[in-house]
Amino acid sequence: MNEMFLKLVSIVCIFCICVGGGSASNEDTSILPEGYVDATQRSTHTNNWAVLVDASRFWFNYRHVANVLSIYRSVKRLGIPDSQIILMIADDMACNARNPRPGQVYNNANQHINVYGDDVEVDYRGYEVTVENFVRLLTGRTQNGTARSKKLLSDAGSNVLIYLTGHGGDGFLKFQDSEEITSQELADGIQQMWEKKRYNELFFMVDTCQAASLYEKFSSPNVLAVASSLVGQDSLSHHVDPSIGVYMIDRYTYYALEFLEKVQPFSTRTIGEFLQVCPKRVCISTVGVRKDLYRRDPHKVPITDFFGAIRPTRVSTDRINVTLANESDFIANPEDIAVAKRQFAIVMEPQFPSEFFK
Repeated sequence: MNEMFLKLVSIVCIFCICVGGGSASNEDTSILPEGYVDATQRSTHTNNWAVLVDASRFWFNYRHVANVLSIYRSVKRLGIPDSQIILMIADDMACNARNPRPGQVYNNANQHINVYGDDVEVDYRGYEVTVENFVRLLTGRTQNGTARSKKLLSDAGSNVLIYLTGHGGDGFLKFQDSEEITSQELADGIQQMWEKKRYNELFFMVDTCQAASLYEKFSSPNVLAVASSLVGQDSLSHHVDPSIGVYMIDRYTYYALEFLEKVQPFSTRTIGEFLQVCPKRVCISTVGVRKDLYRRDPHKVPITDFFGAIRPTRVSTDRINVTLANESDFIANPEDIAVAKRQFAIVMEPQFPSEFFK
Protein backbone atom coordinates (compact mmCIF):
# COMPACT_ATOMS: atom_id res chain seq x y z
CA MET A 1 0.00 0.00 0.00
CA ASN A 2 2.79 2.39 0.95
CA GLU A 3 4.61 1.54 -2.29
CA MET A 4 1.53 2.31 -4.37
CA PHE A 5 1.08 5.61 -2.52
CA LEU A 6 4.67 6.69 -3.24
CA LYS A 7 4.27 5.91 -6.95
CA LEU A 8 1.08 7.97 -7.07
CA VAL A 9 2.77 10.93 -5.34
CA SER A 10 5.69 10.73 -7.78
CA ILE A 11 3.38 10.82 -10.81
CA VAL A 12 1.50 13.83 -9.41
CA CYS A 13 4.76 15.69 -8.70
CA ILE A 14 6.11 15.09 -12.20
CA PHE A 15 2.82 16.30 -13.70
CA CYS A 16 2.90 19.45 -11.58
CA ILE A 17 6.51 20.19 -12.56
CA CYS A 18 5.72 19.80 -16.27
CA VAL A 19 2.64 22.00 -16.11
CA GLY A 20 4.36 24.58 -13.93
CA GLY A 21 7.43 24.65 -16.19
CA GLY A 22 5.30 25.31 -19.25
CA SER A 23 3.47 28.11 -17.52
CA ALA A 24 6.71 29.78 -16.40
CA SER A 25 8.13 29.58 -19.90
CA ASN A 26 5.11 31.37 -21.35
CA GLU A 27 5.37 34.10 -18.75
CA ASP A 28 9.10 34.65 -19.43
CA THR A 29 8.50 35.02 -23.16
CA SER A 30 5.81 37.64 -22.65
CA ILE A 31 8.13 39.91 -20.63
CA LEU A 32 11.20 39.63 -22.87
CA PRO A 33 12.37 42.94 -24.37
CA GLU A 34 10.94 43.60 -27.82
CA GLY A 35 14.36 43.42 -29.45
CA TYR A 36 14.79 39.86 -28.21
CA VAL A 37 11.33 38.64 -29.10
CA ASP A 38 11.43 40.07 -32.64
CA ALA A 39 14.88 38.80 -33.56
CA THR A 40 14.28 39.44 -37.26
CA GLN A 41 14.65 43.19 -36.71
CA ARG A 42 18.08 43.04 -35.05
CA SER A 43 21.33 43.46 -36.90
CA THR A 44 23.52 40.38 -36.62
CA HIS A 45 26.47 41.56 -38.71
CA THR A 46 29.99 41.93 -37.34
CA ASN A 47 31.72 43.80 -40.17
CA ASN A 48 31.05 45.81 -43.34
CA TRP A 49 32.38 45.59 -46.88
CA ALA A 50 31.74 47.69 -49.99
CA VAL A 51 32.27 46.73 -53.65
CA LEU A 52 32.05 49.87 -55.81
CA VAL A 53 32.24 49.50 -59.59
CA ASP A 54 32.41 51.96 -62.47
CA ALA A 55 32.21 49.82 -65.62
CA SER A 56 32.50 52.59 -68.27
CA ARG A 57 35.43 53.86 -70.31
CA PHE A 58 35.91 57.06 -72.35
CA TRP A 59 35.79 60.75 -71.47
CA PHE A 60 32.08 61.24 -72.20
CA ASN A 61 31.36 58.80 -69.33
CA TYR A 62 33.04 61.12 -66.81
CA ARG A 63 29.88 61.10 -64.68
CA HIS A 64 30.17 57.37 -63.97
CA VAL A 65 33.59 57.84 -62.40
CA ALA A 66 32.21 60.76 -60.37
CA ASN A 67 29.29 58.53 -59.29
CA VAL A 68 31.47 55.76 -57.89
CA LEU A 69 34.03 58.10 -56.29
CA SER A 70 31.24 59.97 -54.52
CA ILE A 71 29.81 56.76 -53.04
CA TYR A 72 33.37 55.74 -52.11
CA ARG A 73 33.88 58.97 -50.23
CA SER A 74 30.56 58.59 -48.39
CA VAL A 75 31.14 55.04 -47.12
CA LYS A 76 34.68 55.95 -46.11
CA ARG A 77 33.44 58.99 -44.19
CA LEU A 78 30.91 56.81 -42.36
CA GLY A 79 33.55 54.38 -41.15
CA ILE A 80 34.28 51.64 -43.68
CA PRO A 81 38.10 51.52 -44.01
CA ASP A 82 39.94 51.25 -47.33
CA SER A 83 40.95 47.71 -46.38
CA GLN A 84 37.27 46.74 -46.65
CA ILE A 85 36.39 48.75 -49.77
CA ILE A 86 37.00 47.28 -53.22
CA LEU A 87 37.05 50.14 -55.75
CA MET A 88 36.93 49.30 -59.47
CA ILE A 89 37.32 52.16 -62.00
CA ALA A 90 37.43 51.34 -65.70
CA ASP A 91 39.00 54.61 -66.85
CA ASP A 92 41.28 57.18 -65.22
CA MET A 93 39.42 60.45 -65.68
CA ALA A 94 41.74 62.25 -63.28
CA CYS A 95 44.69 61.75 -65.68
CA ASN A 96 42.76 61.91 -68.95
CA ALA A 97 44.37 64.21 -71.52
CA ARG A 98 41.06 66.08 -71.90
CA ASN A 99 40.84 66.90 -68.21
CA PRO A 100 41.74 70.61 -67.75
CA ARG A 101 42.35 69.89 -64.04
CA PRO A 102 44.80 66.96 -63.93
CA GLY A 103 44.50 64.72 -60.90
CA GLN A 104 41.03 66.03 -60.03
CA VAL A 105 37.48 64.74 -60.45
CA TYR A 106 34.38 66.69 -59.41
CA ASN A 107 30.76 65.64 -59.02
CA ASN A 108 29.27 69.11 -59.52
CA ALA A 109 29.85 72.04 -61.85
CA ASN A 110 30.73 74.34 -58.93
CA GLN A 111 33.85 72.24 -58.31
CA HIS A 112 33.20 72.36 -54.60
CA ILE A 113 35.35 69.39 -53.68
CA ASN A 114 37.72 67.07 -55.51
CA VAL A 115 36.25 63.58 -55.00
CA TYR A 116 39.40 61.95 -56.35
CA GLY A 117 41.33 63.50 -53.47
CA ASP A 118 44.74 62.55 -52.15
CA ASP A 119 43.81 59.31 -50.43
CA VAL A 120 41.80 57.32 -53.00
CA GLU A 121 42.83 53.67 -53.16
CA VAL A 122 41.79 52.19 -56.50
CA ASP A 123 42.01 48.39 -56.36
CA TYR A 124 41.11 47.57 -59.98
CA ARG A 125 41.76 50.14 -62.69
CA GLY A 126 41.61 50.33 -66.47
CA TYR A 127 41.55 47.00 -68.22
CA GLU A 128 41.58 45.14 -64.88
CA VAL A 129 37.88 45.99 -64.62
CA THR A 130 36.38 42.98 -66.39
CA VAL A 131 33.37 40.73 -65.92
CA GLU A 132 35.68 37.84 -65.04
CA ASN A 133 37.52 39.76 -62.32
CA PHE A 134 34.25 41.07 -60.89
CA VAL A 135 32.70 37.60 -60.66
CA ARG A 136 35.92 36.15 -59.24
CA LEU A 137 35.91 38.91 -56.63
CA LEU A 138 32.35 38.19 -55.50
CA THR A 139 32.77 34.41 -55.37
CA GLY A 140 36.21 34.39 -53.76
CA ARG A 141 37.89 32.74 -56.73
CA THR A 142 40.61 35.29 -57.37
CA GLN A 143 43.66 34.04 -59.24
CA ASN A 144 46.84 32.97 -57.47
CA GLY A 145 49.05 35.91 -56.69
CA THR A 146 46.17 38.39 -56.33
CA ALA A 147 47.03 41.02 -53.74
CA ARG A 148 45.11 40.88 -50.47
CA SER A 149 43.77 44.39 -51.12
CA LYS A 150 42.05 43.05 -54.26
CA LYS A 151 40.13 40.33 -52.43
CA LEU A 152 36.67 40.46 -50.89
CA LEU A 153 37.46 38.78 -47.57
CA SER A 154 33.91 38.86 -46.25
CA ASP A 155 32.35 36.14 -44.09
CA ALA A 156 29.02 34.99 -42.67
CA GLY A 157 28.91 38.09 -40.44
CA SER A 158 29.52 40.63 -43.20
CA ASN A 159 27.04 43.20 -44.48
CA VAL A 160 28.07 43.83 -48.09
CA LEU A 161 27.22 46.88 -50.22
CA ILE A 162 27.51 46.40 -54.00
CA TYR A 163 27.24 49.58 -56.10
CA LEU A 164 27.34 49.44 -59.92
CA THR A 165 27.26 52.29 -62.40
CA GLY A 166 27.69 52.42 -66.17
CA HIS A 167 25.68 51.74 -69.32
CA GLY A 168 23.12 48.96 -69.23
CA GLY A 169 20.11 47.53 -70.96
CA ASP A 170 17.42 44.94 -70.37
CA GLY A 171 19.20 42.24 -68.38
CA PHE A 172 22.82 43.37 -68.77
CA LEU A 173 25.49 45.91 -67.75
CA LYS A 174 28.33 46.77 -70.13
CA PHE A 175 31.96 46.54 -68.99
CA GLN A 176 34.58 48.58 -70.89
CA ASP A 177 32.08 49.00 -73.75
CA SER A 178 33.25 45.60 -75.02
CA GLU A 179 31.64 42.91 -72.83
CA GLU A 180 28.58 42.49 -70.63
CA ILE A 181 27.54 40.91 -67.36
CA THR A 182 24.00 39.54 -67.44
CA SER A 183 21.37 39.49 -64.72
CA GLN A 184 21.69 35.70 -64.59
CA GLU A 185 25.44 35.92 -63.97
CA LEU A 186 24.86 38.43 -61.20
CA ALA A 187 22.23 36.18 -59.61
CA ASP A 188 24.54 33.16 -59.83
CA GLY A 189 27.43 35.11 -58.30
CA ILE A 190 25.34 36.28 -55.34
CA GLN A 191 23.94 32.77 -54.87
CA GLN A 192 27.49 31.44 -54.66
CA MET A 193 28.30 34.13 -52.10
CA TRP A 194 25.37 32.95 -49.97
CA GLU A 195 26.27 29.26 -50.26
CA LYS A 196 29.90 29.99 -49.36
CA LYS A 197 28.82 32.14 -46.37
CA ARG A 198 30.34 35.31 -47.78
CA TYR A 199 27.65 37.68 -46.51
CA ASN A 200 25.11 38.15 -43.75
CA GLU A 201 23.03 40.74 -45.61
CA LEU A 202 23.63 42.29 -49.01
CA PHE A 203 22.50 45.66 -50.37
CA PHE A 204 22.60 45.83 -54.19
CA MET A 205 22.51 49.34 -55.65
CA VAL A 206 22.74 50.04 -59.38
CA ASP A 207 22.58 53.28 -61.38
CA THR A 208 22.16 52.55 -65.10
CA CYS A 209 19.48 52.40 -67.78
CA GLN A 210 16.86 49.67 -67.19
CA ALA A 211 18.64 48.98 -63.90
CA ALA A 212 15.81 46.99 -62.31
CA SER A 213 16.34 44.21 -64.84
CA LEU A 214 19.66 43.37 -63.15
CA TYR A 215 18.03 42.14 -59.92
CA GLU A 216 15.05 40.31 -61.45
CA LYS A 217 16.69 36.87 -61.26
CA PHE A 218 17.95 37.18 -57.67
CA SER A 219 16.79 34.34 -55.40
CA SER A 220 19.33 34.41 -52.55
CA PRO A 221 18.18 35.23 -49.00
CA ASN A 222 18.85 38.51 -47.18
CA VAL A 223 19.28 40.61 -50.32
CA LEU A 224 17.84 44.12 -50.61
CA ALA A 225 18.10 45.83 -54.01
CA VAL A 226 17.47 49.31 -55.40
CA ALA A 227 17.75 50.45 -59.03
CA SER A 228 17.71 53.90 -60.59
CA SER A 229 15.21 52.93 -63.33
CA LEU A 230 12.67 50.28 -64.23
CA VAL A 231 12.80 48.02 -67.27
CA GLY A 232 12.21 50.09 -70.40
CA GLN A 233 13.37 53.36 -68.79
CA ASP A 234 16.56 55.37 -69.15
CA SER A 235 18.53 56.61 -66.17
CA LEU A 236 19.37 60.25 -66.81
CA SER A 237 22.23 62.62 -65.97
CA HIS A 238 21.81 65.57 -63.60
CA HIS A 239 23.75 68.55 -64.94
CA VAL A 240 26.61 69.45 -67.26
CA ASP A 241 29.81 71.41 -66.70
CA PRO A 242 30.28 73.63 -69.81
CA SER A 243 33.97 74.12 -69.01
CA ILE A 244 34.75 70.45 -69.68
CA GLY A 245 31.79 69.63 -71.92
CA VAL A 246 30.48 66.55 -70.09
CA TYR A 247 27.81 65.67 -67.55
CA MET A 248 29.07 65.60 -63.97
CA ILE A 249 26.87 63.06 -62.19
CA ASP A 250 23.74 60.95 -62.72
CA ARG A 251 20.42 61.99 -61.23
CA TYR A 252 19.83 59.02 -58.96
CA THR A 253 23.33 59.07 -57.47
CA TYR A 254 23.11 62.85 -57.05
CA TYR A 255 20.01 62.62 -54.84
CA ALA A 256 21.36 59.55 -53.04
CA LEU A 257 24.44 61.57 -52.13
CA GLU A 258 22.33 64.51 -51.04
CA PHE A 259 20.74 62.13 -48.52
CA LEU A 260 24.03 60.53 -47.45
CA GLU A 261 25.64 63.93 -46.82
CA LYS A 262 23.15 64.46 -43.99
CA VAL A 263 23.99 61.11 -42.39
CA GLN A 264 26.44 61.06 -39.50
CA PRO A 265 28.07 57.94 -37.99
CA PHE A 266 25.51 57.75 -35.16
CA SER A 267 22.53 58.83 -37.27
CA THR A 268 19.07 57.30 -36.84
CA ARG A 269 18.26 57.55 -40.56
CA THR A 270 17.14 54.26 -42.07
CA ILE A 271 17.50 52.28 -45.27
CA GLY A 272 13.74 52.67 -45.73
CA GLU A 273 14.20 56.44 -45.99
CA PHE A 274 17.13 55.98 -48.38
CA LEU A 275 14.99 53.91 -50.74
CA GLN A 276 12.75 56.96 -51.24
CA VAL A 277 15.43 59.58 -51.99
CA CYS A 278 14.68 60.06 -55.68
CA PRO A 279 10.97 60.35 -56.53
CA LYS A 280 10.02 60.42 -60.20
CA ARG A 281 9.47 64.19 -60.25
CA VAL A 282 13.23 64.73 -59.77
CA CYS A 283 14.71 61.47 -61.11
CA ILE A 284 12.38 61.40 -64.18
CA SER A 285 12.90 57.63 -64.19
CA THR A 286 11.08 55.44 -61.63
CA VAL A 287 13.29 53.98 -58.93
CA GLY A 288 12.88 50.22 -58.54
CA VAL A 289 13.09 48.42 -55.18
CA ARG A 290 13.13 44.72 -54.45
CA LYS A 291 12.74 43.64 -50.82
CA ASP A 292 10.91 40.29 -50.97
CA LEU A 293 14.21 38.47 -50.27
CA TYR A 294 15.03 40.67 -47.27
CA ARG A 295 13.90 39.50 -43.83
CA ARG A 296 13.93 42.84 -41.98
CA ASP A 297 11.75 45.92 -42.30
CA PRO A 298 13.93 48.50 -44.15
CA HIS A 299 12.38 51.26 -42.04
CA LYS A 300 13.92 49.64 -38.95
CA VAL A 301 17.37 49.14 -40.47
CA PRO A 302 19.91 51.94 -39.81
CA ILE A 303 21.53 53.34 -42.94
CA THR A 304 24.92 52.65 -41.34
CA ASP A 305 24.25 48.90 -41.41
CA PHE A 306 25.41 49.08 -45.04
CA PHE A 307 26.99 52.48 -45.64
CA GLY A 308 29.00 52.63 -42.42
CA ALA A 309 30.90 50.50 -39.94
CA ILE A 310 29.51 51.56 -36.60
CA ARG A 311 30.01 49.39 -33.54
CA PRO A 312 28.95 50.05 -29.92
CA THR A 313 32.17 51.26 -28.29
CA ARG A 314 33.25 52.88 -25.06
CA VAL A 315 36.16 55.31 -25.00
CA SER A 316 37.81 55.35 -21.61
CA THR A 317 41.05 56.67 -20.14
CA ASP A 318 40.48 54.81 -16.87
CA ARG A 319 41.81 51.42 -15.87
CA ILE A 320 39.15 48.72 -16.25
CA ASN A 321 39.08 45.51 -14.24
CA VAL A 322 37.83 42.95 -16.75
CA THR A 323 37.13 40.41 -13.99
CA LEU A 324 34.26 42.45 -12.53
CA ALA A 325 30.97 40.58 -12.64
CA ASN A 326 28.46 43.41 -12.21
CA GLU A 327 27.11 44.87 -15.44
CA SER A 328 26.70 48.25 -13.77
CA ASP A 329 30.49 48.52 -13.46
CA PHE A 330 30.77 48.73 -17.24
CA ILE A 331 28.22 51.48 -17.88
CA ALA A 332 30.00 54.55 -19.17
CA ASN A 333 29.32 58.02 -17.83
CA PRO A 334 27.25 59.90 -20.45
CA GLU A 335 29.38 63.01 -19.85
CA ASP A 336 32.55 61.04 -20.66
CA ILE A 337 31.01 59.89 -23.94
CA ALA A 338 30.11 63.47 -24.91
CA VAL A 339 33.68 64.65 -24.18
CA ALA A 340 35.14 61.79 -26.25
CA LYS A 341 32.88 62.59 -29.21
CA ARG A 342 34.08 66.20 -29.18
CA GLN A 343 37.75 65.20 -28.93
CA PHE A 344 37.67 62.58 -31.66
CA ALA A 345 35.10 64.11 -34.02
CA ILE A 346 35.88 63.86 -37.73
CA VAL A 347 34.71 66.85 -39.75
CA MET A 348 34.51 66.56 -43.54
CA GLU A 349 33.25 69.09 -46.05
CA PRO A 350 29.94 68.41 -47.83
CA GLN A 351 30.49 66.88 -51.24
CA PHE A 352 28.58 69.53 -53.12
CA PRO A 353 26.49 72.63 -52.36
CA SER A 354 23.02 71.28 -53.09
CA GLU A 355 21.49 74.70 -52.48
CA PHE A 356 22.68 75.77 -55.91
CA PHE A 357 20.32 73.31 -57.59
CA LYS A 358 17.15 73.95 -55.63
